[in-house]
Amino acid sequence: MEPQFDQFLQFHPIHGTNVQLDLTGTQATRVESFANGVCFSRTPLKPGEIFLIEIEEKELGWCGHLRVGLTARDPASFQEVPEYSIPDLTDQGDSWVFAITRNHNKVVEEGEGPENEDGGHRLGRGEAEVQRDGDGHDSKTKSFFTDTHLYIENVCLPKDKLVGRSRPGRFSHILDDLYKTNTLPPTARRSRIGVLWVPRTRGQADMHIVINGEDMGASAKGIPTTNPLYAVVDVFAATKCVRIVQVEYGFSSLQTLCRKAIQKNIVHRMAIDWLELPEALKHICKYE
Repeated sequence: MEPQFDQFLQFHPIHGTNVQLDLTGTQATRVESFANGVCFSRTPLKPGEIFLIEIEEKELGWCGHLRVGLTARDPASFQEVPEYSIPDLTDQGDSWVFAITRNHNKVVEEGEGPENEDGGHRLGRGEAEVQRDGDGHDSKTKSFFTDTHLYIENVCLPKDKLVGRSRPGRFSHILDDLYKTNTLPPTARRSRIGVLWVPRTRGQADMHIVINGEDMGASAKGIPTTNPLYAVVDVFAATKCVRIVQVEYGFSSLQTLCRKAIQKNIVHRMAIDWLELPEALKHICKYE
């Protein structure tokens, strides 16, 4: 299914004590220390709706990175937001949060593959799911470059906004390819990380984490959907600032189609400056 959503996603006004939101409620910055950076989505996520954020700013000197997940607890019910999402929030129950690394615990059904002692199957970047075509090429890698949408179970997400993009510059065309192939560290500046839940059996769902357009698999299975599920973003340690990226579902807008057509016919984004186009259109093509 291709979800149809029209809500403008924002962070919840209830958040960690070290977090400052901008006026739009779409950018969260940890203004001091390395903890107390837990944030939530302002509204519950609908089935198949992705809460996508981009890492805007990093901070040297800290160990640890961004953490994302879901919680069935209404943020408004917290008398005090936990200092850490892991373990403070997760230990309270009804919350599923993971530190963003290249590896995720992808939970598999019995008989699907080898499991670790915790019942999860450790995958690097989906190695166990790689399939080869008739020529021996990696079909998943080939489709990664050609598919315009990301398919997770019965959910279809437009890949255009899911992949991080560098700031326009001399080497932006090289960096953009690194984001597209998910080669950079997952918490690199301008990487895009999303979380969503996908209905499975009646009253239960799987949580998926997406890094730069690549599905890391089901990080948690059997999540009860009796209560609304909110996104959790912990702006932790080396990650200092994140912003929400609004995802365009359904048919692409005329603006998006124009941008894609222009970008398809240039060497890299810096070449946009040489085109005889309105400045506003140049800006759209370069930055989004």
